[in-house]
Amino acid sequence: MEDSKLHEDLASIRNMMERSSKFISLSGLSGIMAGIYALIGAVLAYKTLYEPSKYTFGYEPQAGNPYLQTGVWEELIFSPTILQLLFIAFGVLFAALLTGYALTARKAKKHGQALWGKTSKALLFQMATPLLTGGFLIIILISRGYLGVVSPACLAFYGLALVGASAYTFTDIRYLGICEIILAILAAAFPGYGLLFWAFGFGVLHIVYGSLMHLKYDR
Repeated sequence: MEDSKLHEDLASIRNMMERSSKFISLSGLSGIMAGIYALIGAVLAYKTLYEPSKYTFGYEPQAGNPYLQTGVWEELIFSPTILQLLFIAFGVLFAALLTGYALTARKAKKHGQALWGKTSKALLFQMATPLLTGGFLIIILISRGYLGVVSPACLAFYGLALVGASAYTFTDIRYLGICEIILAILAAAFPGYGLLFWAFGFGVLHIVYGSLMHLKYDR
């Protein structure tokens, strides 16, 4: 009886320490929804890139170096095609952030954890540093015409952000980050399949990860 009481007390203390040092209100459902948004965005991007007669006013990418698109694509850096792709990307990002905020706020309220506390601020800073660095780098790459490197860069910096953020939230997120980094390396090694790797990394992996997190922590 005393041993059982001791184990309960230790578990309670461990839970309190974890709640004070880690942000445990991330919602698995937000990961699932982010993955769905990413897959929808990937389909729209595919139609924009590979059905040019409908979406790019007849412009088509020319064959050549898959990392540096030349010729017509140099004229399209800030053309309707690129602007449309950026619009899709920001739409996916906005929908994922909005849904994530709403579901995380609901879970934080349910668990009595502050949504904007010391731990969540540290988590946000840890993620924002590589994400903002990667974001500016990707904008420069696009402006220089290095379109084939955009997908690996997105996956790599996002993966690094997740690995760093795992110190302030569920450690499971570290494994998602490692998978994203591996995909980034593969995407760089196999140019021409960037959109496919991007869809798998931000879409499929998010749905799988979110489902596992929901079953493990949200139920």
